[in-house]
Amino acid sequence: MEHLEEEMTCSVCLSVYEDPRILQCSHSFCRKCLENLIRSSESYLWRLSMGRLKCPACRGITDIPTGVQSLPVNFALKAIVEKYKNNLRSKTCTEHTRHQLNMYCLKDRKLICGQCLTVGPHKGHPVDDPDVAYMKEQQAASKFLAALSSKNFTGVSSVIRALEEQMTNCKNIVLEDKKEVTLFFDNIIEVLEQKKQDLLAALNDLNLQVADVFAPQIEEMKQIQDEEVDLVTLSSSVQTEESPLIYLDTIHDIRQRMMALKKKQLLPIHPVEIYPRVGQIFKDQYLKTSIGDVSLLPVPKFGIHFENEDYKGIASSPLFTWILVFVLLFTSFILLFFYFNSEISSDLTTRYWTCFSEVMGPVLHFGENHVNAVSHRLSSLYMEFIGHLHSLLKV
Repeated sequence: MEHLEEEMTCSVCLSVYEDPRILQCSHSFCRKCLENLIRSSESYLWRLSMGRLKCPACRGITDIPTGVQSLPVNFALKAIVEKYKNNLRSKTCTEHTRHQLNMYCLKDRKLICGQCLTVGPHKGHPVDDPDVAYMKEQQAASKFLAALSSKNFTGVSSVIRALEEQMTNCKNIVLEDKKEVTLFFDNIIEVLEQKKQDLLAALNDLNLQVADVFAPQIEEMKQIQDEEVDLVTLSSSVQTEESPLIYLDTIHDIRQRMMALKKKQLLPIHPVEIYPRVGQIFKDQYLKTSIGDVSLLPVPKFGIHFENEDYKGIASSPLFTWILVFVLLFTSFILLFFYFNSEISSDLTTRYWTCFSEVMGPVLHFGENHVNAVSHRLSSLYMEFIGHLHSLLKV
């Protein structure tokens, strides 16, 4: 057996042949061994040129114009090697290499080698000859086949069927849930998309409103700016005018236009803000609302809000302070008078209280430019009240 193994050993790799290729000198080597010889930088002894190879055994020359792959396969040697390997795998012990499986363990019912019986896990077990055991166990296969043919041998078929049914049911449930997830989020996306379009439409309207408010004002101021630029250009060009008549006429025109330009009032710049802001809406409403109620949220009305600067300075105005003092004194006097003179009709009370409300309304809603008018109205009301009171006292 050892001599046979030596005959099937490659002289290059010293292992059993793998895909043996035959050279022109009839020597065989593994295909990979020949390829390694060609690729190796130290193989110049065996490789005469890219298309010729020197045999490692006899140094005979072999032509290989297209590489080692073109060399013929030694099919006879390859078949012997395959049979040897199959025989080696089937009859040698897996635990003790190269020891033949020549005994049958009656206790464990398996083939063993001598090492298994003497020093291995089957030490001391009863054994028998494999041929005798073969005769005894020859009917076991048919018995096993008959037993395994029965559907109720282990009941595995019913278990598999039940598991397959459960798997099918679970897959159907998962499929239904996937459809429900898709429908749910599609509805949410539809609602959110509609809200998005509504908010964008409202903001587009606000953008138009901004343009309507500021565009005319900007255009008006640009006209003044254009007039200034035109006057600068005209004033610069007239300096080189040599004709006295044209110069004087142009200077007169510039002077008139500058006077008119100075009379034009520049638009006041009031602090402005956009209200409400989208970020605040999201924080106060959308983030505090459940997903199902998002569709019920109203679309906010965006607008431009100017801070009226007429309110500024009113509180610090001396005239406004005196008006407030006069109002307080006047109101106190009326209350005291009505308290000690209960005979005065309610018609008089209603009349002067209505007048008082009409007078104070502009103070609360307009700026300092209306304070003078309010002060005159209060003075007239006070004098009228004194005259009416004097006539009542005479009676």
